[in-house]
Amino acid sequence: MTSRPAAALLLLPLTTPVTAQTAATDDRAVELQQPVLTVSAPRLERELLTTPMAVSMVDEDDIHQGQQRVRLDESLVRVPGVFIQNRDNFAQGARVSIRGFGARAPFGVRGITILVDGIPYTLPDGQAQLDAIDLDNAEQIEVIRGPAAVQYGNAAGGVISVTTADGRDEGDDSTTIRAGIGSDGYNKQSLSTGGEHDGWAYHLGASRLELAGYRDHSRTEKRLLNASLSRDMGDQRRLTAIINLLDNPRSEDPGGLTQDQVDEDRRQAGRFTEDYDTGQKVDQQVVGLQYEDLGFGPGELYLKGFTTWRDFEQQLPYPGDSLIDYRRHHFGGSAEYHQRFNLAGMTLDSMVGIDGARQEDDRHRRDVAFDGSVTGEVADETQTATSLGIFAQGDLALNEHWTLSAGGRFDRIDMEIDDDYDNDGDQSGERTFHETNGSLGISYRFHPLHQVYANTSTAFETPTFSEFANPAGGGFNPDVEPQESWSRELGVRGTLPTGLDYDVTLFSIDVDDELVPYEIDGSDRTFYENLGDTSRDGLEVALGWQPSARLELNTALTLARYEFDQVSGSGLDGNRLPGLPETTWVNQLTWYGIGSQDTRYFATLETQYVGDMVADNANRVDVDSYWLVNLRAGDGWRLGGNQILSTYLGIRNLFDEDHYANVRINASNDRYFEPAPDRSFYAGVELSF
Repeated sequence: MTSRPAAALLLLPLTTPVTAQTAATDDRAVELQQPVLTVSAPRLERELLTTPMAVSMVDEDDIHQGQQRVRLDESLVRVPGVFIQNRDNFAQGARVSIRGFGARAPFGVRGITILVDGIPYTLPDGQAQLDAIDLDNAEQIEVIRGPAAVQYGNAAGGVISVTTADGRDEGDDSTTIRAGIGSDGYNKQSLSTGGEHDGWAYHLGASRLELAGYRDHSRTEKRLLNASLSRDMGDQRRLTAIINLLDNPRSEDPGGLTQDQVDEDRRQAGRFTEDYDTGQKVDQQVVGLQYEDLGFGPGELYLKGFTTWRDFEQQLPYPGDSLIDYRRHHFGGSAEYHQRFNLAGMTLDSMVGIDGARQEDDRHRRDVAFDGSVTGEVADETQTATSLGIFAQGDLALNEHWTLSAGGRFDRIDMEIDDDYDNDGDQSGERTFHETNGSLGISYRFHPLHQVYANTSTAFETPTFSEFANPAGGGFNPDVEPQESWSRELGVRGTLPTGLDYDVTLFSIDVDDELVPYEIDGSDRTFYENLGDTSRDGLEVALGWQPSARLELNTALTLARYEFDQVSGSGLDGNRLPGLPETTWVNQLTWYGIGSQDTRYFATLETQYVGDMVADNANRVDVDSYWLVNLRAGDGWRLGGNQILSTYLGIRNLFDEDHYANVRINASNDRYFEPAPDRSFYAGVELSF
């Protein structure tokens, strides 16, 4: 692990040496000095060093320190196995992939479950958006680097769980005001405040972002509000209310370019984008209510409910049926019961639960003439998806070293289209899926600070409503089915006496009926097909080392192979999956110093290597590898009492490397490329009191 919580594990051996005695006494001394690091994204909370799966944690310092806090890739850059594209096109959204899952999405997130404060941002049909995640107030991000359908059901090829501040650890009222400016019209302001009084805890965060963008026609305006209010009800019970509001009145889409257009002018927008004012606008509200009772009989009870409203409109870059809007209502809840048992002297930590959610989209599509005028409606339908999942997990501590973990889950997903547009006949339809998945893992903690583990699990991923689009007309595409996966994983992690923190994982995943996008020439509409079987095999390495109190080195390496295995009659066997580099390598070297009145300053040098990739199934379009070098630094001054003024400065792409922020998979008319910004600067100031 290379996150700072894991890095914290190696600080105590450096600052408080353990005297040399017997091996057993020495081990016990080391064990007692280490803070217990737990993970909760797998739902059954465990110590990290008894968790039989690849889980990474990113803490508040790594999310905030010298960062713009605008895009998720800033925080997850040091997590191996994770690759994020499209950081600069807010209309399409970040394309997140974990071990290849999610790479197919031309917009939004597919194949990966997104959670924010326990609220699912992934819909029952499997799609998710990241535009409402509040990084200014995020305290921790956990990433499950691999299939987790047993925990979360559909679209859980990986999991990203974000936890924001709730005020419980802030004591008396505290407030932070931030402002930042930078290249390409970057302008952001944010405010957060929180505290705890007489059993009540609260936190409120608000931000405003404006960005002109590197390319023509790529302006973004966005405002966020994130609030939490909780009440300690006594007897280990707590009730928490969460509100998240997003106002995104404008995110322009500059579109994809051909290689000739890139060579001519990297900043230009694609064809029709400015003529039709392509882009999106979003208005979203999320409300959640959570109850926990840690003394519910002999166990613990967790109840969660949420509701989301989202109004969306998007103009696509082509004449025809290219103006889309929908009004969405997404709501649901979950119940979990946790209990510890004693079985023949062995400890069993168990959990049973149920998830339910419903998605209702009132969707319309309108026709746009060549001159840009809207000529009328061409689609009017209601899309409804309902999901129900029942699951159970258990960890059996066989002895002080060995832990056996197992889990199972059954999911039912009903998807229905009610067609209200009569001009082309009734295109209504429905699909129902029943899926059962399981996991089995073993952990061997052979030393208080070292663990080796293995697991195997299955997962599934239904096509989303947009992926069910029928190229022959409306309704469901009858030729598209869910993809299924089987994962195997072997890992080792821990902390060496030298202070080296390590996390090494081997994985192998087989996918049946891989869902792959394609575009039809003359249109930017994307359709999907099950193209056959694929495999994902690789090695992930994360290392963290702090040789002194002032120096910290972190590295994250991914070596993988993503390829088509059996694709009947297509000639693709052995080809690489498009849109995925098979090698990524990130290094960060951070120097810390102590200023006046115990304030801390820092400087971080970061290098990123992204290996070559292909843009199409046939592997005819190559995308070159590239290196990026980034710098950031900051300092702080205590103004008196608890008032601290901090500043930071960052430079991205220091050596002005030409590369692509996004590669559009199997794009029509050769418009594969979205160029990334050249050298850019940003700076900010922060006042805490």
